Amino acid sequence: EVRLVESGGGLVQAGGSLRLSCVASGFIFDDWAIGWFRQAPGRGREPISCISNSDGATYYDESVKGRFTIPTDKAANTAYLQMSSLQPEDTAVYYCNGKGSAWDSQPFGPWGQGTQVTVSS
Repeated sequence: EVRLVESGGGLVQAGGSLRLSCVASGFIFDDWAIGWFRQAPGRGREPISCISNSDGATYYDESVKGRFTIPTDKAANTAYLQMSSLQPEDTAVYYCNGKGSAWDSQPFGPWGQGTQVTVSS
């Protein structure tokens, strides 16, 4: 059974940093990409970044490029979202999912509960 569990969200002041975790199970971590998505209040869920575990290629939406990175720990089947220079517009529920390496490939796992990130001004 494919499962992805997010954690690490919280309340942070503008300019601060947070690291989110995504623990994956039920599929071969090294063969797929992990995508990070977020859903801000009143908006749909949007992709913001992904990493291909097979070759390490990363992709970032323009809204987070230069501020967010995706380190991974393959031994622990875990991907992280390291966020810095956070702004109030980064406030959202953050989700992860398994997907193909292409930026526009569809996620294949069930959506978890996500983790709330709130950035105060």
